[in-house]
Amino acid sequence: MFVSRRTEPPLFMKILLTNDDGIDSQGMLRLKQGLETEHEVWVIAPEGNRSGSSHSITLEQPCRIRQIDKREFSCTGTPADCVMIGFGGFLPVSIDLVIAGINLGPNLGTDIVYSGTAAAARQSAFMGKPGIACSLNAYSSPFYLEYPVEFIVRNLASLCSLWGCDYFLNINFPNLDTDGPTPMVTFPTRRIYRDELVRFKAPNGDHYCFYGGGVPEAEMEDGSDYWSIEHGNISLSPIYIHPTNHEIEERYRNVRLWSSKA
Repeated sequence: MFVSRRTEPPLFMKILLTNDDGIDSQGMLRLKQGLETEHEVWVIAPEGNRSGSSHSITLEQPCRIRQIDKREFSCTGTPADCVMIGFGGFLPVSIDLVIAGINLGPNLGTDIVYSGTAAAARQSAFMGKPGIACSLNAYSSPFYLEYPVEFIVRNLASLCSLWGCDYFLNINFPNLDTDGPTPMVTFPTRRIYRDELVRFKAPNGDHYCFYGGGVPEAEMEDGSDYWSIEHGNISLSPIYIHPTNHEIEERYRNVRLWSSKA
């Protein structure tokens, strides 16, 4: 049995920021500026874009860390690597909270399976600390980041006080020039991907493959994260970190399966 913790967060927090867009992403830098007026903010983020890296970690080679500013570091690894390094003793402080983002592009529904942004927040939960993934529903400028930054800064204590060790929080913001859409508690929908394989053959006979495709669609389920964003609301989805499905397990238990020795 997993017991969620409900503790009051400190008014002043040591926050680790990361992302999968890379160290120079304006979404993360804008969030850093908003948070550091009240908190101690550290940054460990990939040196380049790691979108789609999911929860991969670097095992067979070292991650190179390069100092960019006083509390800001780039990393050759993945977003999950960045969180593990932050908690593993590289930083001179104990981190209270990890925020991944603000990602430029949504992480809705089954996107969280592929998302390095979501993986960073999940890794924080794995390590016993609150993790929040934040994404803006826009792939190209203009990016309206003012109200998402304000929403996170103003609601940070409340969000952390609700945290439990069994989940991370995935937030998606509609890209609207507005003072503040309505926040809604949602669930992840099923995304519909129509990716196509594009293949090139080099003169030496090597093949090069790329995935291309349009913006993913999604099932329009009432109360889902996609439904919320399409209606101009902020989506807040608590994501369970334990890959369990007891209903399906029971179906398998009720079927007689023969062993190889039978």
